[in-house]
Amino acid sequence: MSRSDELFARAKRSIPGGVSSPARAFKGVGGTPLFLSHAQGPRIFDEDGRSYVDYVGSWGPMILGHTHPKILEAVQATAARGTSFGAPCILEIELAERVVRHVPSVEKVRFVSSGTEATMSALRVARGFTGRSKILKFDGCYHGHADSLLVSAGSGVATLGIPGSPGVPAGTVADTLVAPFNDVAAVERAVDEHGADLAAIIVVSMLKVRLPGITGTISLKYSKISAR
Repeated sequence: MSRSDELFARAKRSIPGGVSSPARAFKGVGGTPLFLSHAQGPRIFDEDGRSYVDYVGSWGPMILGHTHPKILEAVQATAARGTSFGAPCILEIELAERVVRHVPSVEKVRFVSSGTEATMSALRVARGFTGRSKILKFDGCYHGHADSLLVSAGSGVATLGIPGSPGVPAGTVADTLVAPFNDVAAVERAVDEHGADLAAIIVVSMLKVRLPGITGTISLKYSKISAR
């Protein structure tokens, strides 16, 4: 039995499913989740001493690699002044200004604690601004743990969402439409049928594919959809 096997068995006694996110449970590909011990530069290391090239980068933030000296220096200096205040501080202003300066499409930015919170906030803004209720998402795209986004797709055409997870009431996803990924015709039909009440279309540009022994991505085929 590997060290990861031992830790997974131990974790399941105190953590539901043994992991903090269902996406880490390996149920789609089989096997035991790798439990990591440390990382350096572009490599991560598991509890059994194996080394891997890290193509995930903690889902984005490790663009300079792990334990970069300047990052460690900045984190340590900031932590010495306090790790959390629960109140406004100058660092969030400086970060917001930098984001706005470097991303032309961003006029203002609201910082949140998770991707789930970000998508919930974005959809609430879209619904508030448009005065519309429905959203369109795509089969297989994950947008966080919000009830209205935990839906599965119909077959072939855009359908009303149905709960894809126990504990999600049908009424919660009644305004969620689902279309097959990269099916532009299905999107156009959804817009034609529901455009008057469609607040937003939300999509993951790179869809993760999980098949036995295979993990990969499919790029989004972009198409111009007329504004309604």
